[in-house]
Amino acid sequence: MREADPPGRDVLWRAVGGQRRDVTLGALLGMGHQTGEALVPVLIGVAVERGVVDGDVPGLLLWLAVLAAVYVGLSLSFRFSARAGERASVTAAHHLRTELVGRVLAPEGGADEGRLPGELTNVATEDAKRVGAVAMALVVALAAAAGLVVSAVALLRVSLVLGLLVLVGTPLLLWFGHLLSKPLERRSETEQERAARASGVAADLVAGLRVLKGIGAEPAAVARYRRISGDSLAATLRAARAEAWQNGVVTVLTGTFIALVALVGGRLAARGDIGLGDLVSSVGLALFLIGPLTEFAWVNTELAQGRASAARIAEILDAPPAVPPGPTSTDRASGRPDRSDTVPHGHSDTVPHAAEGRLRLRRVSYRTLRSVDLDIAAGEILGVAAPDPADATALLRLLGRSADPEAGAVELDGRNLTALHIKDVRAAILVAAHDADLFEGTVLENVTAAAGARTSAVTLVGPAMAASGTDEVARSLPDGVYTPVTARGRSLSGGQRQRVALARALAADTPVLVVHEPATAVDAVTEVRVAAGIRDLRRGRTTLLVTNSPALLAVTDRVVLLQHGRITATGDHERLVHTCAPYRTAVLT
Repeated sequence: MREADPPGRDVLWRAVGGQRRDVTLGALLGMGHQTGEALVPVLIGVAVERGVVDGDVPGLLLWLAVLAAVYVGLSLSFRFSARAGERASVTAAHHLRTELVGRVLAPEGGADEGRLPGELTNVATEDAKRVGAVAMALVVALAAAAGLVVSAVALLRVSLVLGLLVLVGTPLLLWFGHLLSKPLERRSETEQERAARASGVAADLVAGLRVLKGIGAEPAAVARYRRISGDSLAATLRAARAEAWQNGVVTVLTGTFIALVALVGGRLAARGDIGLGDLVSSVGLALFLIGPLTEFAWVNTELAQGRASAARIAEILDAPPAVPPGPTSTDRASGRPDRSDTVPHGHSDTVPHAAEGRLRLRRVSYRTLRSVDLDIAAGEILGVAAPDPADATALLRLLGRSADPEAGAVELDGRNLTALHIKDVRAAILVAAHDADLFEGTVLENVTAAAGARTSAVTLVGPAMAASGTDEVARSLPDGVYTPVTARGRSLSGGQRQRVALARALAADTPVLVVHEPATAVDAVTEVRVAAGIRDLRRGRTTLLVTNSPALLAVTDRVVLLQHGRITATGDHERLVHTCAPYRTAVLT
């Protein structure tokens, strides 16, 4: 994306426009500060004219007092202008981060496609910060413009030639600085892309550190990161060279321009066209102009980097959804007031608990699945044995509506999932993936994460913890359920993590629960206990156990064998073990 890209511009406008009050306040105060700064050399020139040329001591003291008052005013205005501008900058960045996280976590998905978590983190931090900095740059730009205007007016009062020189030369200088910022904008975008990629790969490698060490792949991982980090370094150096080139050229041009203003003022004084006080004012104003012009060079740099980052943010915010969000929620469709946007996801007292839990797959084809027909009664505990993990993954994606079928339909209570709002689908159907991560916090906070305020106490999540075996985990930990858990649950063993994740899914108490291999990391005794716990806790609630575990399949009401993308056998576990060789092979070997 480039400057002309509307989405990038829209991100910039929304970031700055959302902080209109602080930007306006900061700009007005900054303009007051720059006006005061520009008046300082003018007042010094007047004081010199009165005290030195005219010998008017009272007049000299008066103008010195005025000068002191101006200093106090410009000092205070600078302080409060900087505060307002900085507040606008960090607040805009915060709102962008919130919007990015909201888009990434949106039920319809799609924003994280093709991006590593570290890349998204980099965009939500560094790019959001750069776009937020545009608010501060705007404050500085308006203030610097006020300083230039006041300087030009003051120089016009001294000499028409000096005033016109500033009024004509300054826009030309700014335009040239803008042209110089173009290479920086392009290289800044590349720099951020490479930096985000390096951050993503680094986070990915750290997350898989145990696996890498286990298979002895550290050298290959280090080589990969060194190569990607080298690309990031090269892009950063190119951007730094572009910035240094821009700053260097602008500094030379600014210095030349200031020297020209001083030279013209000196020639006018030498010819007697202006007095001593006017000469002092002209030289002082020429020196003052260095500040606003330098600030404009900085503003150009910030805008170039901000535009590049805004384009990257826009790519995520405008990413197409992985699945269409569907029509308005069921409440809207029926004409009743919709509460799906005001009730936290998963806690609506109208949508999830109204679902009976009847599921039906009608000639569904998706990835490895081929014309799958399956009816699941409300309250049934169904086992799905899938020898091919690809079949299980495809089924889980469809039931959780992470994807829509290529053909056929998935129905909940007789309604196609695509005809429901995706928030309603996620509130009624919870898919607990095999590799679900835990979050940083306590064991209890992880268990109650999906249930929210409805089950915020230990007594209310106790059944879920008992059914999953998490109560045993808590008893083995130093602080029980209040034991801190590190990011992704890495402070726990694999079996402990798995049981806590299962407890979280059970505590959510959704009408339909789909669990994928919930007991692969526990011993056989615990697996049997977990199977019985799931059966007892979910009795009367639709539950799908997608697993090849005989202990779990044995507690189901019915089992289907999903083989080669099709349902090839159905019946209870014991009968299939004795009558179906493929099933027996899948679950007993």
